[in-house]
Amino acid sequence: GERGPSRRPEPPTRAPDKAVDVPVREDQALLYRLSGDWNPLHADPEFAATAGFDRPILHGLCSYGATLKAVTDTLLGGDVARIRSYATRFAGVVYPGETLRVRMWADGDGGGAGSGRIVAAVSAVERDEAPVLADTVIEHT
Repeated sequence: GERGPSRRPEPPTRAPDKAVDVPVREDQALLYRLSGDWNPLHADPEFAATAGFDRPILHGLCSYGATLKAVTDTLLGGDVARIRSYATRFAGVVYPGETLRVRMWADGDGGGAGSGRIVAAVSAVERDEAPVLADTVIEHT
């Protein structure tokens, strides 16, 4: 049947309510392997080159987690219990040593004590704001 309409949350056209730069350590992908993801794409330069990358890339789940931490710390007072849902679309890669720029727009109560949602966009600063995560929405109490 028909696929139906695709509803993609676009960041507001106004300036973000908050923006945070999150540095990624040079050894972050190697440290993140401790989570159990041993894919050589994240550690072996030759393997990364055969996959078409300049060097090993950061795990997507690491970028995902770093983004949620930045949003939680910045707009939700560091209270992870307030997060009801988190959704995103992986839009590009991150190389260890880069800086993630997390732009945030708060709807509802502006990230305060009530409930609402936060829309975020994440880019790699060193690569001319190359998109990393898009269509990112955090629902919160």
